[in-house]
Amino acid sequence: MTDAPPWTDVFGHEDPYPEQADGIDAAIDAAEEDGFLALEGACGTGKTMLALTAGLDRVRDPDSDFERVFVLTSVKQQLRQFETDLDTINENLPGGYDPISGLTLVGKADVCPYARENRGGIDRENVYERCEGLRERTRNLVGDGGATTTSNLVSEAQSQQVGLLDSGKGAGSASSDPGTADYLSVDGEPTPYRPDTEEFEGTEFCPFYAGFLDDLPEDGDPAEAVPFDVTDLGHVGPTELVRLAAGHGSCPHSIMGALVPEVEVVIGNYYHAFDPVTTGTFTGALLDDSTFVVCDEAHMLEPRVRDLVSDAVADASLRDAENELTRVVQPLSFETAGAESDDAALVRGELEDADVTVEEIESVREFYADLRGELDRRVTERLDRERPDWRASMRRLDDDEIALRDPETPAEDEITSWAKREGYGDRVWARAKQVGAVVKRILDTLEDEDKRRAAPGVGRTLNAWYREGHEDFFRAIDLERTWDETAPPDSWRRAYNASLALYNCLPSEPIGDRLAEFGGGVLMSATLEPMDVFREVTGLDHLERRGRPVVERTYGLSFPAENRASVAVDAPKFTHQNRGPPGEENDTRLAHLDAAAAVADRDGNVLVGTPSYAEATWMAESLSERLDKTVLLDESSGDRATESLKDDFFAGDGKVLVTSLRGTLTEGVDYRGDRLSAAVVCGVPIINTARPRTRAVITAYDRRFESGFETALTVPAVRKARQAVGRVIRGPDERGVRVLLDARYARESWNSVRGYLPDHEREEYRPVSPDMLGLALDRFDRQAD
Repeated sequence: MTDAPPWTDVFGHEDPYPEQADGIDAAIDAAEEDGFLALEGACGTGKTMLALTAGLDRVRDPDSDFERVFVLTSVKQQLRQFETDLDTINENLPGGYDPISGLTLVGKADVCPYARENRGGIDRENVYERCEGLRERTRNLVGDGGATTTSNLVSEAQSQQVGLLDSGKGAGSASSDPGTADYLSVDGEPTPYRPDTEEFEGTEFCPFYAGFLDDLPEDGDPAEAVPFDVTDLGHVGPTELVRLAAGHGSCPHSIMGALVPEVEVVIGNYYHAFDPVTTGTFTGALLDDSTFVVCDEAHMLEPRVRDLVSDAVADASLRDAENELTRVVQPLSFETAGAESDDAALVRGELEDADVTVEEIESVREFYADLRGELDRRVTERLDRERPDWRASMRRLDDDEIALRDPETPAEDEITSWAKREGYGDRVWARAKQVGAVVKRILDTLEDEDKRRAAPGVGRTLNAWYREGHEDFFRAIDLERTWDETAPPDSWRRAYNASLALYNCLPSEPIGDRLAEFGGGVLMSATLEPMDVFREVTGLDHLERRGRPVVERTYGLSFPAENRASVAVDAPKFTHQNRGPPGEENDTRLAHLDAAAAVADRDGNVLVGTPSYAEATWMAESLSERLDKTVLLDESSGDRATESLKDDFFAGDGKVLVTSLRGTLTEGVDYRGDRLSAAVVCGVPIINTARPRTRAVITAYDRRFESGFETALTVPAVRKARQAVGRVIRGPDERGVRVLLDARYARESWNSVRGYLPDHEREEYRPVSPDMLGLALDRFDRQAD
């Protein structure tokens, strides 16, 4: 009998599945060589426990250099699963093992005591601006030359409770007398402070942040300010963190930041590893070779990171930045006119310390004003040319995009060329970032109001616009529909938010560079295949060429095959050219409607996915006319409406839910148990290639990988389809039907996608003709009888 591998001590269950054991061994072996495991595992593989076990084995091994596991996921449900599996591991550790410490990262709004209770003039909408202002004032009070100490601030805040204690009121009690002190309670936990922020000699400060600063030792090690021993607690979630930190009188968000490098498992999202601002201010300590990274839902890694490393400057932000620069230079202008002021002296002092001149601020301000004028001219010109009657029909305008260069020909964009013609050279672009930072610092001192300044972000983005190349980045004007009654009635600003967009077409380099900073790890999803494409677009191939091994594993469904019917229907290709606009009657639409209705008419809940929301509307209306069954339509909407729709779908008798395959209901949603009996995918959800930025992405991939359309559009579309049908079978006892409806899934052709399915799915999704679909479904039903 062979000895069990060491990792079984931190595996949360009695016995692993065979695929789990193989995957854990593969991940550990790769990490020992500073490498990565790329893992596709169908539902039931146990990917979450697999990844945690492999990482914790490395962390707990005394001969390993790994100190922590850093989990990244883009789906909240998966985040909860990692928390659950970590709790399971802790519950089943062998005797004598210390609990595995863990922390879930959330935003300030989730942990700020005032924001959670909507007190102190702080809520979830303004928490970031208010927090930064309060922190800055608190630091000023206790910094070099400050008016007091952290101990005095904490004592001042706590002394406000004396009246409460003398009056005999209990913690958390309410008082109708606004002059009577009271405790702030957070989720029922009393804190040492009143429900509002405090003041010291007329300066507002945050007592929780003062409490954190007061606990900091002289050497400044933030971990020493944590008022509890995380090694005794196991995983600490947001609610527990607030209770422990705020109850002690310390800032929960600051405590969270102090814990980041100290715990063994950190659970967050892609922002925490790839967003430049987040990593620069909060999670930078995790970006080193002592971290074992886990990228969950890794099929979304490329699009998520592309968004994070792209940027934009909104027209309104340009306006606000211009106004902020004006506010800074005004005191100096007034002084020149003979009106001396303290503001002018403050501005001069800040500029001298920052090595920024008044002339530079005025030059950047003029540039912003002229840039807004050029933006206005280009948008107006576009609308006059494309929609001559647009002023009379603003509410019917669509989202739009104005390319600033030929998408297929990398060259200098038209805004940069315009700036050169207008005399705005390299210096104004290069200094915009520094000017923005100085303007923020001056305005935060001059003005009492806590607000987010536009100048720093505008300066950073325009600096990047000037700095980044034109092969990997595409520049355009984005027009997003809105409605603003305050804008002039004949201005496009009434109907549009306009932005200068700097779009990263090829994020493989920033992804690969960031992954290279970690010591190793696992990138996993239920839909990574084809692996060669995944490795290209995430920079893994580049890492392997630099000596970092990349190991691959693909595991199919381990549940009983007789519990599922999987078919690829050889129906006419559901392409835009074949189907025509929604509502048009033709053979292609009729074939897809017939097949979708045959699946949707089954007992239980049925999910129908289409290439777009417009097609979803057509399909839902058509199915409603055919079926004696409730048909629900998912439209592009906010989270609250989507959650309400899911609740309706899950409640009561079986229904049909029709949605876009590019929406949020076809992946990352738990349809476990009897929530879903069948799913049908109509067509291949390839995005519209007419959009300029899409053509720019295809061109960038063609230059880098010689397979632009396949890499940028076809493979992600097939993954979307596989995610949708993957919702059906979520456990060993579940039965269901999975249908891929389009000839491209069923047989080889010039634009077939069957080759993009992994081997086990190509074998399982047997092609059937549309007239044989009903027979295949009946045969599956008879097997259950």
